[in-house]
This record gives sequence, structure tokens and C-alpha cells, in this order.
Amino acid sequence: MSTYAIHKATSVDAAAIASMVQQLLEEIMAVTGGAHFHVDLPAIVERCERFIAEGIYTVLIAVEDTGNAAAGFISLTETHSLYAEGAFGIIPELYVQPAFRSGGAGQLLLDAAKAYGRSRGWQRLEVTTPPLPAFDRTLGFYQANGFDVAGGRKMKVLL
Repeated sequence: MSTYAIHKATSVDAAAIASMVQQLLEEIMAVTGGAHFHVDLPAIVERCERFIAEGIYTVLIAVEDTGNAAAGFISLTETHSLYAEGAFGIIPELYVQPAFRSGGAGQLLLDAAKAYGRSRGWQRLEVTTPPLPAFDRTLGFYQANGFDVAGGRKMKVLL
């Protein structure tokens, strides 16, 4: 089993993060059979650099100790609501590259995200998973890590 170091990303990490975001989005679209996302790698890199620089997007990266390869990442954003009793975190993306799955990287990323949230005074973390049987393993992973189903389906409208 590999060991991993977790570090907070800087804008220098944007290209590696964007590459993993591209893989994540393409994997979701392949499984669901829908073109839910517009994948433009240079635009994702630029957005990632800007979000990190502006402090509105925190990314934690798991790097394999033996090969210095980025095994995966988790992104976090802060928001506020009355129902959550104040500040809380949202996990927009969590991705572990296929070669590193079931090796502990995802668990370490979630643990690091929880610690980061506690340090920020967050009341909770929220994540949305696709409600398809193909993502039952993802749902099980989150539930095994203390997440409870808290509501309905994620919905969107383009503006």
C-alpha cells in the first residue's frame, strides 16, 4: 500500500489539479452517458489559478511518497446558511486517480478536509454524489466516512 503526503495547493499546482478535474468530468460523463460539463483544460487551469489566488477555493492534494505522483485531490469552498447554523464547507470535487483507488488516498483527503473545516470553524461538510446505481460505491465511501444522506438531488439551472 502506498503512503501519501497531503499538502495545500498553490497556483503552481493548477495544471495538475485541472488535469484531474478533466479526468473526473470525463469519467462522470462516460458513466452517465450525458454531456453534463464543458471540458476546456486551459480554461480549467486559469480558473483554478484564479480561485486559489482569490482564496475562494482550497485544494488539498495527495501525493504518493514513493513516486511524487499526484494521486488525487479534494476541493473545498466555504459558504453560509441558516439551516447549517453558520459557516460550512462544500466539497465540489474529490478525485482519486484510478491507479490509486482503494489505497487510502481518498480517506486521507477526507480526513484532511475535515481537519481543515474544523480549523475554519465550520459546522459541517456537504457533498453531492450522482444518484445513479453506478455511483453506489462513491455513496458507500462517503457513508463509511461519516456522511449521511441529507436531502434530495442536486439540481441546476444555467444563467
